[in-house]
Amino acid sequence: QVQLVESGGGLVQFGGSLRLSCAVSGFTLDYYAIGWFRQASGKEREAISCISSSGNSTYYADSVKGRFTISRDNAKNTMYLQMNSLKPEDTAVYYCATHLNSDYLECAQWDFSFWGQGTQVTVSS
Repeated sequence: QVQLVESGGGLVQFGGSLRLSCAVSGFTLDYYAIGWFRQASGKEREAISCISSSGNSTYYADSVKGRFTISRDNAKNTMYLQMNSLKPEDTAVYYCATHLNSDYLECAQWDFSFWGQGTQVTVSS
């Protein structure tokens, strides 16, 4: 059974940083693309960042480019999202996801198969 469990969310002030973690079990992360998505209240879920298993293909949404960094630790079967210079508009529930292939066609929720339960990030102004 594949499980993805996010952690690291919380309340942070404008300009602060958080690192989200996503521990994966029942699934070997090494060979598959991974992604982070978020959903703000009243809005659709949007893609934040995706990366192929090799790291050769990487996507960042314009809204987070230069502030967020996606990474993985294959030895720990865990993926991360480092978030710096946080803004109130970054407030959302953040989800991690894994693909069933080494690369993704599009960094979009329809292309990813396994999902975490989400972790709330709130940025105060």
